[in-house]
Amino acid sequence: MIILDAHCDTLTKIMETNSNLYHNNSHVDLQRLKKIGKSVQFFAAFIDPAYCQAYALKRALQIIDVFYSQLEIYKDNMMLCCNYNDILDALSQNKIAAILSIEGGEALQGDLGVLRMLYKLGVRSICLTWNYRNEIADGVLDGQSKGGLTPFGKEVVKEMNSLGMLVDVSHISQRGFWDVLEISNKPVIASHSNAKKICNHLRNLTDEQILALKDNGGVTGINLCPDFLCESGNATIKDIINHIEHIISLVGTDHIGLGADFDGIDKLPDDINGVEHVDKIINQLIKLNYSKDTIEKIMGGNFLRTINNCMK
Repeated sequence: MIILDAHCDTLTKIMETNSNLYHNNSHVDLQRLKKIGKSVQFFAAFIDPAYCQAYALKRALQIIDVFYSQLEIYKDNMMLCCNYNDILDALSQNKIAAILSIEGGEALQGDLGVLRMLYKLGVRSICLTWNYRNEIADGVLDGQSKGGLTPFGKEVVKEMNSLGMLVDVSHISQRGFWDVLEISNKPVIASHSNAKKICNHLRNLTDEQILALKDNGGVTGINLCPDFLCESGNATIKDIINHIEHIISLVGTDHIGLGADFDGIDKLPDDINGVEHVDKIINQLIKLNYSKDTIEKIMGGNFLRTINNCMK
C-alpha cells in the first residue's frame, strides 16, 4: 500500500528547531516514513503572515533551500518528485517520494514569472491562500468581504493548469473556491480540509463544495487538527473516521485522501503522535470492513490518480 500525505509543515518545524528531516522530535521524519512503508509526502513551504508582503518570496526560497539542503544530505532516503513517474521511480528505489508545495500564494508577489520560476525549482502544488487575503484571492477568514479570485488569481489558476501544478483550495474563501472550480480545466485538490457537516469550522468544506470537487475530479485530504475534526477540540480516531465516512457517503470512495497537517498543528487526536501512527487509521477502517481497494484509495490512490492527471 502506498501512503500519501498531501500536507505537512515539517520544513518550517526543522528550521525552527535546528533539526533535520531524517530523525527529529516533530511529527514527521524520513526514518518513520520509511518504517510505515511506501510513502509519498508533500512538504509545504508555509508563508507565515509575518513575512508578507515584502518578504514572502524570500521566505519561500529560504524554506525551499532547507528542503534542497536536506535532500542533498539524505538523497539515499528521499527523492524530489515532479510527476507520477518520478514517484514510481522513488518508491522502486525504496526512497520517500517527496513533493514540494507552497502554502500561501503570497510567495508569488503578484508575478506569474515567479510562479514559473518556482515550478522550475520543483514546486508542484500551491495552496492559493492561507487564511487571509493576498494578490490571488481572499482567504477563509476574510468572509465578510465575500471576495473571490482577483484577475491575477484567475491567471494564476490558468498558468498552474498549463504548467502542470496542483491547484490547492484549502484555506481559500468560499467565493474563491467557486471561482477556482469554474476556471480550472484540471482536477483541484483541497489538500488538508474536512467536512463542515461533521465539524462546523470555517476551514472545513460544505457538502456542496465536496460534491463540486467530485464533479471536478479532485480530492479532499482529511486534516488531523482536532479543532477541524470535532467541536470539542478533543479528537479521537473515531472523529477521523466520521469525516471519512461522511465524505464517502456523499461522493463515494474516489475523492478522499489524507492531508494530515503534521507539524502545522500543535495538537493531534488521541493515540496519534505523528506519521508513525497513520496505520491506526488503516486498522480502524479494516475493523469497519472497508475493502483493501477502498483503503488503498483513501491512503494514497486517489491523490496519486490526481497527480497522474495533473502534474508534469
